[in-house]
Amino acid sequence: MKHLFNMTTTAIAGIAFFLFLFSVGFPNKEGDQKRKFSASHATPGYEANLKKSGVVLNTAGRPNNHFVPAVTAGNLVFLSGHGPKQADGSSTKGKVGLDVTTEEGYQAARDTMISLLSSLKNEIGSLDRVKRIVKVHGMVNCTPTYTQQPAVINGATALLTEIFGDNGKPARAAVGMSSLPSNIPVEIEMIVELKP
Repeated sequence: MKHLFNMTTTAIAGIAFFLFLFSVGFPNKEGDQKRKFSASHATPGYEANLKKSGVVLNTAGRPNNHFVPAVTAGNLVFLSGHGPKQADGSSTKGKVGLDVTTEEGYQAARDTMISLLSSLKNEIGSLDRVKRIVKVHGMVNCTPTYTQQPAVINGATALLTEIFGDNGKPARAAVGMSSLPSNIPVEIEMIVELKP
């Protein structure tokens, strides 16, 4: 009788433990990994950030015998100098500090970054492939006495931060030039690192 009592007690304890596991969930390493994977992919990516910002990419520059918009070498993409191309294909013109204000230069730099991102997406297929923006070299067509070049190029790097967050904060240069092609106010080059 005592032996039967012990067996019954053990069985009841086993059933109680099983019911406990059923209520809280069995340990499942694979399930935990899937949940982590789903959570990480629930975060909006760079393409989603671009859409949220309201930025519409324009037609990327087309290569010819003398110009290639982007070149990929390993996990780096080198983007050629781009200017402030508008949606209709036209470009902003003028010299900052003479024909163009700092605020207008800021917008021109933002438009230039949109052109760069258009060429980048055309080169790599999706901005979600970007690991980080490595370098931005900004050139401002300005008068000899103009000294607010960084404020102008901020228009480009502010957009990068808006889309890529901390990964969009590059090493950068903002320099004045006596002239730029076709009298555009801004020209920018960029280097981008891709995810493995």
